[in-house]
Amino acid sequence: MLELRPNCECCDRDLPPDSLEARICTFECTYCAACADKVLGGVCPNCGGDLVRRPIRPAKALARYPASAKRVLRATPCAR
Repeated sequence: MLELRPNCECCDRDLPPDSLEARICTFECTYCAACADKVLGGVCPNCGGDLVRRPIRPAKALARYPASAKRVLRATPCAR
């Protein structure tokens, strides 16, 4: 099950579970659309995988399977 991380790993922008702006790779590294597209060129800097829109977990399911509250930030600045 996806963690639904709460922030962009580059700019620390909040990305709530229903955000259409969240992008993830297969390892669930999480970025906002602006960083994913403009800074990273659609490629995860951690694994080299594609960054795609994160699915939305319905509100009903969030009650039983809540999103993660753990914020993750890259140790080094995001760069292409």
